[in-house]
Amino acid sequence: MRIQLTEILSADGQALHREVPLERETMEVGAERFRLFEKSPVTLDIVHTAAQVIEIEASCKVSAKIPCGRCLEEVDVPFDLHIYRKADLKESDEARAQELNEGNFIIGTELDVEQLAYNELLVQWPIRVLCQEDCKGLCSRCGANLNHGECGCDRTSLDPRMAAICDIFSECKEV
Repeated sequence: MRIQLTEILSADGQALHREVPLERETMEVGAERFRLFEKSPVTLDIVHTAAQVIEIEASCKVSAKIPCGRCLEEVDVPFDLHIYRKADLKESDEARAQELNEGNFIIGTELDVEQLAYNELLVQWPIRVLCQEDCKGLCSRCGANLNHGECGCDRTSLDPRMAAICDIFSECKEV
């Protein structure tokens, strides 16, 4: 959702308080998409401090379904977003985006709340998620989730440099 800032910019000290629903359903990180759920409305406070400079404070809670890094089971990961930004609207859109070191969430005199929340969520996104600290992962042979029980596969891995010796022993083995 976009919010028009022209009314706030009409005089110094003008303020705006709004609750805006977060409409984004998925989060794109790299080439992957993750489903967002339990999204609280974005509580937004915008203040025109002086001479086309605004301060933006926003907060919301979001949860995402992210696969475990070992067993690929979906894990519910909560995010508590608290955002504070200061923007000088006298600067060009490109200069402002470069100064803020993120995607441009102010275009002309409009604030893109979805982009603002997306930027903060991207910064807080975990590198790796585990369903539990001692997750056993997947069997390297059959792909079974080892957290649900053993699969019965022989998962002993031998040193590939010893393969020739293993072949000799298996040939000489009596049946």
